[in-house]
Amino acid sequence: MDVNTITKASGQCLCGAVTVSLNDARPEAEVCHCTMCRRWGGGPFMGVSGGSCTINGSEYVTVYKSSNWAERAFCSICGSNLYFRYVPADHYSFCAGIFPFDGEIQLGKQIFIDEKPHFYDFAQDTQKQTGPEVIAEAIAAGFTFTEAKNES
Repeated sequence: MDVNTITKASGQCLCGAVTVSLNDARPEAEVCHCTMCRRWGGGPFMGVSGGSCTINGSEYVTVYKSSNWAERAFCSICGSNLYFRYVPADHYSFCAGIFPFDGEIQLGKQIFIDEKPHFYDFAQDTQKQTGPEVIAEAIAAGFTFTEAKNES
């Protein structure tokens, strides 16, 4: 366990039918500005990831395969977005808003910054990556993609 992690974070959807326990959560919310994330949630996706996780109420979780390498999930009762899953690495990034963080996390890296519309900005100065930089980093890590365009 990293010293800078949050040992256990517990969150839920709006109606409480789905609960999430995330162990060793990283103390930052990474932001994705890609077109898909903005269409999915009405704005940029802010995700928190960590170690192992437990999802209770899975019978209320609807999973949408948004590309060959990504899934997005939401509560089938209240519609709350729950997580983005990067399929090749089986990596979950949970919507930061489902957890009651209070000063425990900060804004992390912003990805697909080249797709961010001009009508909003974050005040924090964080690391930023374009879509091609994100894809190149994933390919360098050994992942392959069936399509070259942004399907995050």
